[in-house]
Amino acid sequence: MKIYKLLLYIILLIPVLASAQEITGTVTDARTNEAIAGATIRSADSGSVIKDLTRTDAKGRFTLDATGIKSLRFCMVGYNDKLYTFTSVKTIHITLEPSTIDLQQVVVSASRERQARQDAPIAISKINATQIHDTKATALYQLLNKVNGVYMVDLGNEQHTMAIRQPITYNALYLYMEDGLPIRPTGIFNHNSLYEINMSGVRDIEVIKGPASSLYGSNAIGGAINFITQGPPAGYAGNISLQGDNNNYRRIDADGGFTSGKFGLYAGGYAARQRNGWQDYTDFNKYSVNLKSTYDFDAATRLTAAVAYNYLNTQTPGSLDSAKFYSRSYGANQRFTYRKVEALRANTKLEHAWNNKSNTFLTLFYRNNSTAQLPSYFISDVRDANGNYLSSNGQENDQSFHSLGLLAQHRQDFDFLRSRLIVGVYADNSPSSYYAKFLDIQKDVANNFYTGYTSTGRYIDDYRIKLFNTAAYTQYEIRPTDPLRIVMGLRYDRIHYNFTNRIPAGSTKYKQQETNDFNIVAPKLGLTYNFGNNKGLYANYSVGFQPPETGDLYSARQLTPLKQATFNNYEAGGWFAAFNKKVYVEVTLYNLEGRNEIISQLLPDNTTQNQNAGATRHQGIEYSVAYAPSKEWAFRFSGTNARHTYVDYSEVTTNYATGTTTVTSFNGNRMTNAPAWIANSELTYKPAYLPGFRIAPEWQHINHYFTNPANTKSYGGYDIFNLRLGYDVKGNLLKGAGIWFNVINVTNQLYATTVLANQYGTTYNAAAPRVYTLGISYSFAKN
Repeated sequence: MKIYKLLLYIILLIPVLASAQEITGTVTDARTNEAIAGATIRSADSGSVIKDLTRTDAKGRFTLDATGIKSLRFCMVGYNDKLYTFTSVKTIHITLEPSTIDLQQVVVSASRERQARQDAPIAISKINATQIHDTKATALYQLLNKVNGVYMVDLGNEQHTMAIRQPITYNALYLYMEDGLPIRPTGIFNHNSLYEINMSGVRDIEVIKGPASSLYGSNAIGGAINFITQGPPAGYAGNISLQGDNNNYRRIDADGGFTSGKFGLYAGGYAARQRNGWQDYTDFNKYSVNLKSTYDFDAATRLTAAVAYNYLNTQTPGSLDSAKFYSRSYGANQRFTYRKVEALRANTKLEHAWNNKSNTFLTLFYRNNSTAQLPSYFISDVRDANGNYLSSNGQENDQSFHSLGLLAQHRQDFDFLRSRLIVGVYADNSPSSYYAKFLDIQKDVANNFYTGYTSTGRYIDDYRIKLFNTAAYTQYEIRPTDPLRIVMGLRYDRIHYNFTNRIPAGSTKYKQQETNDFNIVAPKLGLTYNFGNNKGLYANYSVGFQPPETGDLYSARQLTPLKQATFNNYEAGGWFAAFNKKVYVEVTLYNLEGRNEIISQLLPDNTTQNQNAGATRHQGIEYSVAYAPSKEWAFRFSGTNARHTYVDYSEVTTNYATGTTTVTSFNGNRMTNAPAWIANSELTYKPAYLPGFRIAPEWQHINHYFTNPANTKSYGGYDIFNLRLGYDVKGNLLKGAGIWFNVINVTNQLYATTVLANQYGTTYNAAAPRVYTLGISYSFAKN
């Protein structure tokens, strides 16, 4: 009898077993093909109870019993949800598209740990892989200027300067990072240094606005920008693209990689060149490459090794006088200046998760950098007391450094008040050298053209610096109630300069040897309050610091001694979503008080010298509005209104004819090169009837600003319009092919990205007239 019962059970169980539906698969980023860890998989059947069925592991893999389920929804913060309806296939591959309209982005720059954007009590924005793909930028300013509060100034051939909560400035008020590591050491800032980034290898860009010194240290004052590089794809993937424009700019990009078992590898880069462009004497070559490999010892331990190399060789035409600028005569007034840059960076990171509440990483890094140039901005005229021309001079210089350092951080979560402690240490040993040789410049005065130069063999500067920066930081976060988070941070830095002059004593009037130490403590206190339904507020107080740059402290040209600058920042902001999450709004108010801020003073010979301003004030509001009425349409408006003021600042001028000096106070005046309103807006259309097609018009506005401290000279600003079209083939034999067509400055507007005034006139850094760019690409991937 028992045998018959057993047979009956087996017969009844057969249809149940037959209906069991085990599904396995992977979830990857649709743009980078990297595995997405922690993606949530839910039942999407109508009327079913919404619950999490499972999550993907560190390699984006999942396995679940989908018995009785007809469809699944795949969800991840920062990505658009994706619906999957079952077929007979048991192994599936899901790709998620990064969302461009979402306040709940995942960011890492807030604490060097992955966290939701709304949990970070700072003003932080993210440019994700979809925005990078759709923009097809030929220079980083075309991406960064989409961020509210940011104006990256295009100086041509990937050269630039920046304005974030500051006027347009060439000074060391920003920190540029790659995967959380500063690309240059403290004390050797270069306003151009983002040409040392491989645009082709960037996955995401995160922008912190305001001081972040409590976590990142020096120079993170106006803002900090972190470029997160691509990692190995799941399975294998690759991409190649070609592009060119009507000004003879040509570029080829290629990247690819694979993951096999525990090992993964990514390699990517580009080569660009310019010949006979719209402006005279602007040829350049750029080569960039990134390599990144990963090895997973187990699910909790990963080793990552990365190498980046960037080379730039560019001619530098200099700025234009008003006559040439307004007549659109884009000729250079010389044909011999240049800039040559080589930047090599390497790092190895070991990361281990002790458990879900504890994580540690240790990073060792190396840098080797050289910047040689004959800069146009150091060409100056010597005049007599009546302003009559006498002669001209300039210089060739070279700055190089190499670095060895480490960054270690530990994160520990506690049950007490659901708190989190982060502690870290940083050490950077970066010996550097610098020399500048004096040049006699020949000039055709009648035509205002510098015809050539002769090296005098005399050194203006020739020195070595032992630069050593050590730091320790901590951040403690508590969550006393569900909606409230309080974050406290503190960082201590000791920055040591040991200067040695290689010019023999007696042949120079300035110092032979000097040691400078800067000891800085930077605190931060912030909180967020989440009202739920994508509504919340945040506030913070933070301190930023800026030690003088080595080039400013020790240059023979720098006649004014400099002090360390400090900044106290007070800000508050909020965010909310409306109309069923179709509208997202972010607003931030800030007040940044500078003491001993280091600013550039324009000298009569058109060169600059840094000096401390007694006090400055930077106040403003940053805002962004995103509206997506449907999956086809998306609208974004980003802007900032700001007032940058001299609180305590004066300049001393000398009349050499009479021997008298005059002190002029500019207290209460607007700071130079400080637009009161910066805005950027974009409308994107991706029609459902033509998957893969996109069209996006864009508007950029820069308000008028004063070009001298007396506020007697100004520039009217500009409005330009850009248009971007693209098509990525989603099916048939051409799947993976892409084409795009961008038009920058559609209306052919005459405008300048920077304007400087001196007693002899005004100079303009002209922007390009209308530019057409056409590109094609092909990509493939398999998991």
